[in-house]
Amino acid sequence: MADESRSTRAESGRRRAGGKRGRRRKPPERKKGWRIAGWSAVAVLLVGGSGLGFAYFKLNGNINGVDINAALGKNRPANIDNGSQDILVLGSDSRAGANSEYGRDEGTARSDTAMIVHIYAGHKQASVVSIPRDLMVPRPACKAPSGKTVPATQRAQFNEAYTVGGAPCAVATVEAMTNIRMDHYMEVDFAGFQKLIDQLGGVEVTTTKAIHDKYSHLDLDAGTHKLNGEQSLGLVRTRHGVGDGSDLGRIKVQQAFVKALIKQVKSIGLFTSPTKLYGIADTATKALTTDSELASVDKLLGFAEGLKGIGADDMHMVTLPVGTDPLDSNRVAPIKAASQEVWDALRQDKEIPESALKDGAGTKTEADNAVK
Repeated sequence: MADESRSTRAESGRRRAGGKRGRRRKPPERKKGWRIAGWSAVAVLLVGGSGLGFAYFKLNGNINGVDINAALGKNRPANIDNGSQDILVLGSDSRAGANSEYGRDEGTARSDTAMIVHIYAGHKQASVVSIPRDLMVPRPACKAPSGKTVPATQRAQFNEAYTVGGAPCAVATVEAMTNIRMDHYMEVDFAGFQKLIDQLGGVEVTTTKAIHDKYSHLDLDAGTHKLNGEQSLGLVRTRHGVGDGSDLGRIKVQQAFVKALIKQVKSIGLFTSPTKLYGIADTATKALTTDSELASVDKLLGFAEGLKGIGADDMHMVTLPVGTDPLDSNRVAPIKAASQEVWDALRQDKEIPESALKDGAGTKTEADNAVK
């Protein structure tokens, strides 16, 4: 299911001119979304709107928000109104607190998973561009949690931006790389991800070959499995168990899992049991960190509403076109012309051309179709 082919063509909105400055009207709250966070927000909001005042305020207090706008100021790409939206989604690998069982905490955290989700005008189609965590890119100057400014560098590993300056630095790095303003930011950590999958009752996937990875605690034979939270976390983190052990293979597995998860959420009866609904809502809001514009139950309502027309088959999932980094064979670097085609397409709210993807190292990997 982790395919690079488009199942349907995206609706095209008005062109978002790359160099033109303009104000994007504040879009209706019913806009884009993403897998776990967005669909769980539906549950959050239905609980909030059911008259359970205590539940509403408790869930509202669960959500962590980061004021990206205040942190980055005005030095950002133009906010253009063409009906589309872009969201940076991160899975963080902090090893502190409840995440400690997945490794030693060395005082830092990195963005273990990174996706740019582009929701096309009309909110019926989406493109999802996975960014390899070991991608070498320029990183702008960022403010560390201590308040100290970390100087810009022309060469940094992508996931270190989160380590250096948290969510604002990750967003700034993505915007510098793409020249696309991120409308929203969402983050889920290890522990929250695991608990949410358990609350959802697990996710069904089919492995076409055995996957055994002692590093991610995963041990699956070929066949169909109902994965619990721990197994799901192991699957989306596995590198050594699929393909050649690279991050590009792991991305393919993550893309397949996202599609399986969307189908799972749509198939279960979330709204038939108030107890189950509240449990999912409580877990989802505790697992989430968002930009401050989404950091309330009310504001998540519009966000979740935008998901109604987008299913797994409406998402074009690709990996950013990359090749071996010329200075370090253990890292990757963007294929400049092809990557620019991807960003230009999203900026103009157009479908990503297959020609831009064909030469990328992540387009075809040994992990293709390992998980369905």
